[in-house]
Amino acid sequence: MLKRIPMTELRLGMYVHELCDLQAQQHFLSKSFLLRHEGDLQRIRETGVGWLSIDLSRSVLLAPEQTAHPRPQVPQGPVPLSEEVQSALALCRRAKAVVTRLITDVRMGRIAEVAEIRDLVAEVSDSLSRHPDALLGMARLKGADEYTYLHSLAVCALMIGLARQLALPDKLVREAGMAGLLLDIGKLDIPNAILSKTGTLSEEELAVIRSHPANGARLLGLNKQFSERILDVCLHHHERYDGSGYPDKLAGSQISLFARMAAICDEYDAMTSERPHQPGQGPAESIGRMAGWVGAFDEKVFHAFVKCVGIYPVGSLVRLQSGNLGVVVEQNPTSLLTPKVRVFFSAQRKVPIEQRLIDLSMADEQERIVGRECARHWGFKHLDALWTGLPEHQSSRSG
Repeated sequence: MLKRIPMTELRLGMYVHELCDLQAQQHFLSKSFLLRHEGDLQRIRETGVGWLSIDLSRSVLLAPEQTAHPRPQVPQGPVPLSEEVQSALALCRRAKAVVTRLITDVRMGRIAEVAEIRDLVAEVSDSLSRHPDALLGMARLKGADEYTYLHSLAVCALMIGLARQLALPDKLVREAGMAGLLLDIGKLDIPNAILSKTGTLSEEELAVIRSHPANGARLLGLNKQFSERILDVCLHHHERYDGSGYPDKLAGSQISLFARMAAICDEYDAMTSERPHQPGQGPAESIGRMAGWVGAFDEKVFHAFVKCVGIYPVGSLVRLQSGNLGVVVEQNPTSLLTPKVRVFFSAQRKVPIEQRLIDLSMADEQERIVGRECARHWGFKHLDALWTGLPEHQSSRSG
């Protein structure tokens, strides 16, 4: 007897008749198989498939300890950045598929698969626990055509990281992550011609863009499955601490803590991302610009955010006292000014040099950061390959 089930219900011991996705099916040698191992279950998750067909007559009952936990067990302690980058890349692919299904459900007026959303938030949390820089960096490497999907993942990760930095309870950390994942759902009602416009928006188009917080809160409210905090973030993530935001021009403590957090996380990812109307800025450039917007953000929350991502976030192009340029590849948790940097270019001679990884916390005075640099100014491309260790063409959109 065949039964069609969502990915979130798949368990060890089930007999997979077929994956309801031809592209996902190509990852497996056989169309049909008994799901015996956790690794195979994880491989299916990583394809991003939403539904699959199982054969109940050929499924078997496994021991309870084999099926009690629906998500794969992950290391609790830190792992090397190079190792977590690969997991983060797979998570970006899965997130794109989950958000795509969420958007489809909302558009069709269906009840969203909240269990799948919670699972994704938990996976994001796990990744940040293993290495905080990997997923935050990988989610930033999205093309303009992927912005709608992976912006949600990036803000989810940033919200979780910031909530932890603020020492919020675990339940609120997860709720913050879900709020970040859903905050732009209201953009579903905005015509793609406006979202993808490369020129300046007209007043009418700007008004349409600014309608998305209220639209999003309305759509999520219809679902009846999301908390008031999540609805509030959706409605008020464009408010500013000085009262200059929208839609309600709230100020100071009138804005909830979650919405103040979301304002920072949403703005940072927007600034560092490639979008149809503007190129992405470097992470350190974006932090510097946001720091200059006096009054726009809650100062305490913004300082916590900087501690979370770093003064020079992973992927930042920096100049050292020696005159060499390098890319930040890893944060130093005890000193934001002394991350690990991979130097690769002489700014004085304007030529590439032999790459070296330098831990600035252990280096001499010549190897300290003296400023941020703009990659576009230097004509650099594919700098992210220097910290991810991935081929230049491979990013979150791969696969």
